[in-house]
Amino acid sequence: MNQTTSTSLDTSFLGHPKGLQTLFLTEMWERMSYYGMRGLLVIFMTAAITDGGMAMTTATATAIYGIYTASVYFMGLPGGWLADRLIGGQKAIWYGGIIIMLGHIVLAIPNDSTFFIGLILVVLGTGLLKPNIGAVVGLLYKSNDERRDSGYAIYYMGINIGSLIGYTVCGYLGEEVGWHYGFGAAAVGMAFGLIYFQLTKENLQGEGELPTQQLSPKGISYTYAVIAAFLVVLASVTFAMISGSLSFNAEEVRDYAQKAFMLIFFISFAYIFFMGDLSNVEKKGMAALFLVCIASTCFWLGFEQAGSSLSLFTRDFTDRSMFGIEIPITWFQNANPFFIILLTPLFAAFWIRLGQSWVTPGYGLKCAIGLMIMGSGFIVMVMAAKVAANGTSAAAYFLILTYFLHTVGELWLSPIALSAVSKLAPKRYIGQMMGVFVLTYSMGNIIASQLAGGYDPNNVADLPNLYQQIAIIAIGTGAVVLLIGMFSKGWEKEVVDSKANES
Repeated sequence: MNQTTSTSLDTSFLGHPKGLQTLFLTEMWERMSYYGMRGLLVIFMTAAITDGGMAMTTATATAIYGIYTASVYFMGLPGGWLADRLIGGQKAIWYGGIIIMLGHIVLAIPNDSTFFIGLILVVLGTGLLKPNIGAVVGLLYKSNDERRDSGYAIYYMGINIGSLIGYTVCGYLGEEVGWHYGFGAAAVGMAFGLIYFQLTKENLQGEGELPTQQLSPKGISYTYAVIAAFLVVLASVTFAMISGSLSFNAEEVRDYAQKAFMLIFFISFAYIFFMGDLSNVEKKGMAALFLVCIASTCFWLGFEQAGSSLSLFTRDFTDRSMFGIEIPITWFQNANPFFIILLTPLFAAFWIRLGQSWVTPGYGLKCAIGLMIMGSGFIVMVMAAKVAANGTSAAAYFLILTYFLHTVGELWLSPIALSAVSKLAPKRYIGQMMGVFVLTYSMGNIIASQLAGGYDPNNVADLPNLYQQIAIIAIGTGAVVLLIGMFSKGWEKEVVDSKANES
């Protein structure tokens, strides 16, 4: 039986399947915990010991930040595979959320050693939850359902409501009360998400409940053995680093991780493309999806400056006073989710209208436009950095305008790219391909960290060059993707038509 049949006509949640409400609110609380903690991370690590921080250098802190954020998304690859073959998407969401909550509880402990253990737990839990909750959203719709892009836009609004709550609550508690109170609030947010998911998972009507390609009993035993071995090795290495018996150079590890993530992405994508027994139409869909992956990687290397170089610029060179009050550093990052919430209903309606027209741009074209709009935000930051280089604090509107352009670019690219994976990837590899796609976040984050490592508060004259470099990468890559995307639209249509015929 086609799993989407029972939900294809369900319009009980804003014209969409009821299951979207469950995933919307679960992801909202998970993102509250993730972004709330992430907003504090670099400024906590670079804060002085006397201020309760860890007194790290900017280069070390941004390297650790990059390793952490990239690893969060990298673990989506095994997380998607485990859901596809072992436990199903629903259990991956549930167990992943529990591990995330435990990670934030550990982060709330005021101890430098347990701090890193908390980061590792959040990485492991997000790897299970993040790719699979996005994949289950796609399962709620038939392949030719025009509501799909709109559904992902609504789901994406839930992500940003969560981040708005996280930056506001965790940011205020962390900066004004105590860093670890902010981390503790993130644990509470994840707990809310877990409770809601458990109470309403029946809304999913069985979507994602079972693996799409169940392993044999022998394969199951082998997989659990590999998981156990991995956890033993991870625990041993972590203990060795904490005890000081194993040295850890964050910048070197980051550079090795960047090479490893790129290698794994290309090997994983190529394996499915060449060894996945794909039809010619499925291969065309994968080729179109590869173009989306390139755009996504370059998008995140710029967008993810928010938690590193842009956050540090806010702290060091921005006039944060307003109505006689100094605005917390993390609250500036609220501009992004605020604009997302404001603009998402407009974009959701726009995608539906566009989907009903004869001039609908392909996924590659949409992503290229989003990438170039995001890149234009760094042209604004070049101007802000020049103001700072002249010895004057930059006005807050530079950052607000940058975040606005990043938000418009994000709405053109991010939910559309998620929709592209669910529509263009072969159905039997949907969870795994969502994990492969999430690797573009890892690659973007780790490259973002390398770029942010060039942020030197003692060398403000060089800051315009940093932001100019990011603008050139984003806008230049976007132009190339735009040209190629004109040809890949036909491949996308073949995939959609083929899946519609199978329904």
